Amino acid sequence: MVKIAPSILSADFCNLAQELSRIRTADWVHVDVMDGAFVPNLTVGVPVVKSIRSHTDMVLDVHLMIDKPARYIKAFAQAGADLLSVHLEADHPTGITRALELMEECGVRKAVALRPITAAQAVLPYLERLDMVLVMTVEPGFGGQPFLERQLDTISQVRRLIDQYNPACQLEVDGGINPVTARKVVQAGANVLVAGSSVYGAPDIELAIAALREGAAG
Repeated sequence: MVKIAPSILSADFCNLAQELSRIRTADWVHVDVMDGAFVPNLTVGVPVVKSIRSHTDMVLDVHLMIDKPARYIKAFAQAGADLLSVHLEADHPTGITRALELMEECGVRKAVALRPITAAQAVLPYLERLDMVLVMTVEPGFGGQPFLERQLDTISQVRRLIDQYNPACQLEVDGGINPVTARKVVQAGANVLVAGSSVYGAPDIELAIAALREGAAG
């Protein structure tokens, strides 16, 4: 079954507990952590993740858009993250390997993320140890960007690699997801959908989540 993971990047941060309760019909909570260096934006950090954890039992899917992420794996794990994604572009391969080792030690699920500039094959050195691969369908850094159609090919390529080397691994897509693009990315092989603006920008959030599920179902 396809999982829906609303991104709190589009939520009202002055009323975060209420905003979490409004997505209770979803499956995961997606938390975008940006450091102002790896991406040109600055968002939440460890204290906010810890606060979110205290207000929901949903899976916390924490997307680290930060340089040299191994430095912060333990802190975000201790704050309550269930799954951590690190960008392959954010460090040398030895640093990414170390980040995944730390996730293993901390008992959190492990994922790597790909910017649109990164080829699907870049996941191969890590794929057999991963719980998820995240493919970005926008350039990371800001919410509300249009979906990049060319990334459908990357999604399809990652799906083939997952099926070959680690069938239990999930494939998440983030960026410009709405009921129409949800159908496209699921057809390409995704099974976890991140949606920010199309959920929190909707008049009725529960209906928006239901529409994403319907779109994903084709």
